[in-house]
Amino acid sequence: MVMMAVSVVVIIRSRNLFGVIVLGGIYSFLMATVLVAMDAVDVAMTEAAVGAGISTVLLLGALYLCKSEEGRAPSKPLLPLLVSVSVAGMLMYGTFGLPEFSDPHAPIHEHVVPRYLHEIQQEVDVPNVVTAVLASYRGYDTLGETTVVFTAGAGVIALLRRRRKNRTP
Repeated sequence: MVMMAVSVVVIIRSRNLFGVIVLGGIYSFLMATVLVAMDAVDVAMTEAAVGAGISTVLLLGALYLCKSEEGRAPSKPLLPLLVSVSVAGMLMYGTFGLPEFSDPHAPIHEHVVPRYLHEIQQEVDVPNVVTAVLASYRGYDTLGETTVVFTAGAGVIALLRRRRKNRTP
């Protein structure tokens, strides 16, 4: 967690966009490590693949099309800072209403989990619960995520091809 905090501080202070992209990939790998420690291996694999892998490649492709140094802000960004701090405060306040981490009496453990575990064989007929949830119950969500990643990749490829064509006389 300390390494994650350090990488965030360095990202905030850096003006070199290549360094920011690399540090963002490192942050994603560190987040994947935290998720593995929390026994969320499927989410960790997704974070490593999408957060560190695909996102880093797409951002490097976008960086290829523009300058590698961020421009200086014309004035002090007090309004965006105030909005960011306000949103962060509201999000933290909203977490106070959530059940404790791994609370066995949380609504998800009393209603959703028993339904998945007891009725998954009759409804989906997939032996792995995680696969059944992601492919069947959350199928549209997974399809949407896949579509977003595919569209982003296709956009970067289209931009790179257009730039390459403009270079030839």
